[in-house]
Amino acid sequence: MTYHLDLRLVGIVMGLLLLVAHGFAALQPVYIQQWLKQLPRSRFWGMAILGVDAVWGWLLVYFLDMGEFSAFQRPVLVLIPIAYYLCIRYVEEFLAVRALGIFCLLAAEPLLCAAFLKPPTSRLLLVVLAYAWIVIGMVWIAIPYVLRDQIQWLQKSVLRWWSAVVGGLVYGMLILVAALLWY
Repeated sequence: MTYHLDLRLVGIVMGLLLLVAHGFAALQPVYIQQWLKQLPRSRFWGMAILGVDAVWGWLLVYFLDMGEFSAFQRPVLVLIPIAYYLCIRYVEEFLAVRALGIFCLLAAEPLLCAAFLKPPTSRLLLVVLAYAWIVIGMVWIAIPYVLRDQIQWLQKSVLRWWSAVVGGLVYGMLILVAALLWY
């Protein structure tokens, strides 16, 4: 385990993040829908998210006890900034989607570490979210146009959009309540 995080704190933060993100989507649906349409091909967001990924990944490798693979630590630390540069230089199509997929993979680990071997069954709300991020992150990295298609599908009807928004609000509230009561 890389992170030593308190389950209650992670639950509160994730619950609040889900509530804020989906609350903003509920209050500003037109703005969020326009932003989402432009996100997959956005060079700015691709470079920004990939920059966060590179810093996070670099820090993760720097502080990680790699055991018998510790000889690879320094080369990987050198390769991460080089890979960042090469990606922003040569990956033109769907850079933001791939960067978002990497971010999903990185963001899943703290949730899983916080919930690892903890007694309350409600911790599985975080575990399910983490595994959903892992699966969707791998799909977005491998087949990045899928996010564009998912956004188009979501925005095709008002019912789909509001179902996703309300679903995110409800899931965020469940995590927040579980964190406050049982974690």
